[in-house]
Amino acid sequence: MSRDEQLKQRWEKVVEKLSIQFADGDTLDLDAIIYLIGVQELGQLHREYKKDDKISLIHIAICRLLEPYGYYEFDYFDDQGWPHYKTTEELPHLKAGEQSVLMKEAIVNYFLESKFIE
Repeated sequence: MSRDEQLKQRWEKVVEKLSIQFADGDTLDLDAIIYLIGVQELGQLHREYKKDDKISLIHIAICRLLEPYGYYEFDYFDDQGWPHYKTTEELPHLKAGEQSVLMKEAIVNYFLESKFIE
């Protein structure tokens, strides 16, 4: 099986499992999954978030997802328990489709690491 086909199958498994768990079976999109990862990384699952908080949650998720690729490094937790990252390498300029593939790959790796999928 090609690497692309394996990524596609694993991505579909992530979407399926998360959609069942968090969206009553409605299909979650990439942005929704990134948001859920941000909530998971923050660890404050049972609270409501304001718009600015939601943007910060997406930022946390992106930093965490791209940390293994060397783009970000965890720095510290602030007084409210929010993680902060520092940029270690500038992200390359990617086309929208390339960005999507990178994020899907990073998300699949995140859920493989946590054993959410195999």
